[in-house]
Amino acid sequence: MEKKKLLFVCIENSNRSQMSQAFAKIYGGNAVEAFSAGSKPSGIVNPKAIAAMKELGYDLSKHDSKSLDEVKSFAPFDAVVTMGCGDACPWMPAKRFIDWQIPDPKHMEPKAFNEVRDFIGEKIKELLKELNVQVSDTTTAS
Repeated sequence: MEKKKLLFVCIENSNRSQMSQAFAKIYGGNAVEAFSAGSKPSGIVNPKAIAAMKELGYDLSKHDSKSLDEVKSFAPFDAVVTMGCGDACPWMPAKRFIDWQIPDPKHMEPKAFNEVRDFIGEKIKELLKELNVQVSDTTTAS
C-alpha cells in the first residue's frame, strides 16, 4: 500500500504544523509521509514546541522551519491541512484540503501550550482514521 502524503501548513512553521508533522509520524508510522511548511516561515522551531514534544518522547529539535517552496516538490499530497494562515495559505496539489481552527500557542504558558499540543494530537488521530491509516497508540517516536 502506498504511503499517505500529508502536508501541514501554518504561518511560521514553528509550532502547530511542526507538532502536526511529528504526531503524523508518531501515530502513522511507516504508513505516512508527513511534511510541514509555513506561508511565512520563521526559520526556527519554537523551543516551547520542542519542549512540549520532548515530554512525549519526540525530538522536534531535528525539524527545520520550511517554506512552501521547499516542500512543493513532494506534491501531490493526499491531504493538506492548514491552521490559521488565512489568506496567506497558498494552493498545493492535493486530493483533500482541510482547515483546522487551532490557536497559535506561540505566546502561551506551558499548560495552555500543552493543551493545544494534545488537541493537535487528537486531530491527527482523527485524520489518519479518515484516511484509513492504522493509528499506532505509541507515544514515543524518534
